[in-house]
Amino acid sequence: MSKHYSSAVWGGSLAGGKGHYILKSSGYKGEYNFSSRFEDNKKLSSPEEMIGAAQASCYSMALSHTLDQSGYTPEKIETEAEVTLSKTAGSFSITEILLKTRGNVSGIDPGRFVEIANEAKETCPVSKALRGTNIRLEAQLVNDQK
Repeated sequence: MSKHYSSAVWGGSLAGGKGHYILKSSGYKGEYNFSSRFEDNKKLSSPEEMIGAAQASCYSMALSHTLDQSGYTPEKIETEAEVTLSKTAGSFSITEILLKTRGNVSGIDPGRFVEIANEAKETCPVSKALRGTNIRLEAQLVNDQK
């Protein structure tokens, strides 16, 4: 079993306060506030951005593993996550995560790549943890593109 630790501190009211977080293993620190989460201020991070980073990281690893287990050697997997926070029924919810992945994998046809990419989306541990959220995938094979 593997355990991972992080912490966060928030001070003040929702709209006027601010917070920071720490990822224990790396010591990485970041800040967040109301406008970085609910408005278009992209100078600071947000919980949704951190969920996106976790989803993209986990998915890239899961896709690499699933490709390897299927007999293909991935050279590079790049994944972006777009996390949508929407107001629904009077409160906020993460309503969707769009994963955009590009893979450089020799010897695989594009259809098989997309099939394996979708399988990895279902088996990724973070995807499993977020089952209540609509997770969509756009997968593209980009072999021999520099």
